[in-house]
Amino acid sequence: MVNEKDSGNRSDIKILVVDDREDNLFSIETLLEKDSYTVIKANSGRAALKILLKQHDFSLILMDVQMPDLNGFETATIIYERDKLKQIPIIFITAHNQEEEQIFKGYRMGGVDYIYKPINPDLLRAKVGVFVELYRKNYQLLIHEKQLLNANKSLQKQIEERKVSEEKIKLLNKQLIENNTHLLAVNEELDRFAYVASHDLQEPLRKIMVFSDKILLKQCNEKETEKYLKKIISSSQRMQSLINDLLQFSRQTVNANDFVNTDLNELVTEAALELEIEIEKNNAQINIDGLPVICAVPGLMRQLFYNLINNAIKFRKKDIAPVINIYGEKINDLKNNANYYRISVSDNGIGFDPAYSDDIFMVFKRLHSYHEFEGSGVGLSICKKIIDKHNGFIKATGQLNEGSTFIIELPEDQPVSL
Repeated sequence: MVNEKDSGNRSDIKILVVDDREDNLFSIETLLEKDSYTVIKANSGRAALKILLKQHDFSLILMDVQMPDLNGFETATIIYERDKLKQIPIIFITAHNQEEEQIFKGYRMGGVDYIYKPINPDLLRAKVGVFVELYRKNYQLLIHEKQLLNANKSLQKQIEERKVSEEKIKLLNKQLIENNTHLLAVNEELDRFAYVASHDLQEPLRKIMVFSDKILLKQCNEKETEKYLKKIISSSQRMQSLINDLLQFSRQTVNANDFVNTDLNELVTEAALELEIEIEKNNAQINIDGLPVICAVPGLMRQLFYNLINNAIKFRKKDIAPVINIYGEKINDLKNNANYYRISVSDNGIGFDPAYSDDIFMVFKRLHSYHEFEGSGVGLSICKKIIDKHNGFIKATGQLNEGSTFIIELPEDQPVSL
């Protein structure tokens, strides 16, 4: 174990000398001080251990083998039991008459070399110099290793931060794309709102103004006046219908507390009762089968079925009674571990060109003139908005003169937070 101060100066090199004889300690100290080493002395194994409890930054330990109480080998064993001391090399000092088995024992204890008594000063200084140099190199390696580890940690941190930044950028880009898509959709809706304001609403208003002027200027007889008044009333009603649809489309807001277990069979029945007059007038037939109980907003789902049934009756074939089939089936989504219901609303009406299957859900988008079929083009847009708020999906299929089918997929349960 080394300290982290500059080890290029010899006075920074600390050597622990352990010997039970004061004369030996003094002579070794005198020899090593010539090379400007810092020498710490201990007169027993126990004394050495006490010093090592507080100081760990020794470059080398010179230890006599033959000492009372704890000999050099036993002391070395205890020293190397501590992780902080394992890196300190030990040179054993011993007499010439040591047997080979004892020498091997010293090496097994962790000793790196031997110096024999009587001590040869030049040999001592040379061996100490070698291990001091090894200590310096080892110290530099440890410093470099620490610097590399710190650099690696810093690099790893930078990589992790970069990954986090990249993930944030990806998330922000995704949100930006979603926001742009949403803004595009909003802009398209605004464009259609502007079209309604500039065209659909102005057309009946223009008629009201023209016919009102004719009546005021007395350019018509009593019979014509009655006709013009009827046209004014009709145009006013159309304006009122357009305004109501605009308001209805803009008010589709819900919160989590609005969702309750809802029997769709009951809602379809209620929607059909609201359309009772139109159903009777057109001799329409409505067949209901297998509709589920789901977590939904009852008022919105009632409006959904009202619009779909009304749409089927409105776009009926001439001289053919409308037949509307509404049925449901359960779908197991194993991937997301969720249950869905597919609800189909099909009719035998005039159908539509499949090329317009997406357009019909756009607000104020009409495939027919209002002179052919009444309405503002808002009904199916409201249906899509209702399904979106229920985390569902709606699409339309059909062929010209072969009827239409609206397919709805709704989750059985809604997420906790909406």
